Amino acid sequence: MLQHIRPAIVLLILFSALTGLVYPLAITGIAQVAMPSYANGSLVEKDGVLVGSALIGQNFKSDRYFHPRPSATTDTDPNDSTKTIDAPYNAANSSGSNLGPTSQKLADRVKAGVEAWRAMAGAGPVPPDAVTTSASGLDPDVSPQAALAQVASVAKARGLNEGQVRALVESSIEGRVLGLIGEPRVNVLRLNLALDQLKPS
Repeated sequence: MLQHIRPAIVLLILFSALTGLVYPLAITGIAQVAMPSYANGSLVEKDGVLVGSALIGQNFKSDRYFHPRPSATTDTDPNDSTKTIDAPYNAANSSGSNLGPTSQKLADRVKAGVEAWRAMAGAGPVPPDAVTTSASGLDPDVSPQAALAQVASVAKARGLNEGQVRALVESSIEGRVLGLIGEPRVNVLRLNLALDQLKPS
């Protein structure tokens, strides 16, 4: 019996070391050399201060900034631990709303989102990502259409020329990965940081 148990224990230790230590360390080392920014969480700094990650959305509410896609993340209710409350962009609790197409709560939220969008961006088509949440609730990007539709309101709030702000948005559009994967997008955090650097022309 010992002759069967011994090889099993040796193999268990060997593969635990290979898959639990050697492989993760090797991949981490390769990632640090090949793409250190991605490996470290795509952290974004402003004047040497960490302000967020390019991979996790933030809740910009001021009219002076471009607004992100809505978020459906929640957190524990501080008054009742058996319940949850809305907590947009809660990175500790990534989730979608799980509300189905027949949900009245979803319909009400989208309707309110459309009204808020029209109040900010005016008439015209409402980009779907401007009023719907992503599966993670932490989407850091918006479509070029959603960003461009906010140009007038952001320019007005900052006293900037619309053409200047539009040019900034257009220069911030990222294309499909390898020209094939995903959709064109604008990272809201990076766009807003670049916006802070804009001077009136």
